[in-house]
Amino acid sequence: MQGYTKIEYSRNNDVILRNTKGHFITPNSHVNYFIDFCDAKARMKEARAAGESLAEFYIASEAIDTILCLNGMEVVGSYFADKLTQAGVLSTNAHKTMYITGPEYNVNGQIMFRDNNKHMITGKKVLILSDSVTTGGSLKRAVDSVKFYKGEVVGIAAIFSVATQIEEYPIRSLFSTRDLPDYASYPHDNCPLCKEGIQVDAICNGFGYSTL
Repeated sequence: MQGYTKIEYSRNNDVILRNTKGHFITPNSHVNYFIDFCDAKARMKEARAAGESLAEFYIASEAIDTILCLNGMEVVGSYFADKLTQAGVLSTNAHKTMYITGPEYNVNGQIMFRDNNKHMITGKKVLILSDSVTTGGSLKRAVDSVKFYKGEVVGIAAIFSVATQIEEYPIRSLFSTRDLPDYASYPHDNCPLCKEGIQVDAICNGFGYSTL
């Protein structure tokens, strides 16, 4: 893979979108960019910057009880929750603090919550936090799971998002196709890069990439 291009978020230059162009396979599609969120999710300075910047979209919220973190976004979610708490966003939880939790997936790829942790979702106001949203497939499953466990989705946030909305829920993101205007996502069975014989550079998921 070639080296990364870096794009800084306009309101906080510690938030960086590292990307490289090529041909990549994700669980839901083929894409022409790989965006590396590893440092944004694991390096304290960058995770704090991302979490605090995303929290600015929700400072006017009435209440958030739980942040459901997809793709290993729990560290970012903790800084997100801390920023909201400092700004006075309340939780209706008895202990007056927010839950930060990640999903468990069953054999069908559905998000599930076991008996000892479904109280974080049931009857709660849930904000869903992801690193990126492209086709929206993973995010749709998260929304469906929150509804199934009788939680209320009160927001969706991502570092990068192609979509602006899932169902009736707007997606707030730090980066979008305004920053990568030629970003493209294709169905697995109808990828023009494959038809042109362009070699796949890597297989990617929420944990990172594996080169071929």
